[in-house]
Amino acid sequence: QVQLVESGGGLVQAGGSLRLSCAASGRTFSSYVMGWFRQAPGKEREFVAAIRWSDGRTRYGDSVKGRLSISRDNAKNTMYLQMNSLKPEDTAVYYCAATRPRVNVPGTADEYAYWGQGTQVTVSS
Repeated sequence: QVQLVESGGGLVQAGGSLRLSCAASGRTFSSYVMGWFRQAPGKEREFVAAIRWSDGRTRYGDSVKGRLSISRDNAKNTMYLQMNSLKPEDTAVYYCAATRPRVNVPGTADEYAYWGQGTQVTVSS
């Protein structure tokens, strides 16, 4: 089993920054893919970014390119999402997810088997 725990959410003004963390435990992640999704009230879960643990290959959703950056710390089994220039439309619950080794870096929620509990990000205007 894989356990994922997010942290770092909160309230921030538009234009501000936040860094989310996702601590993973339970398995070795040398070849897993881990990602971030978000879900705003009344909307579907949206792909934000993902990273392949083995080589650091990344993928970003179109709505966040250039503002958000995904990274990982292999020694800490922790993934990060640095969010800059935040906008009110970035307000959502942000979820950490993981999937078994893949050739590609998946960008849809149904390709991820493990999920964290989510952390709320609220951007005020």
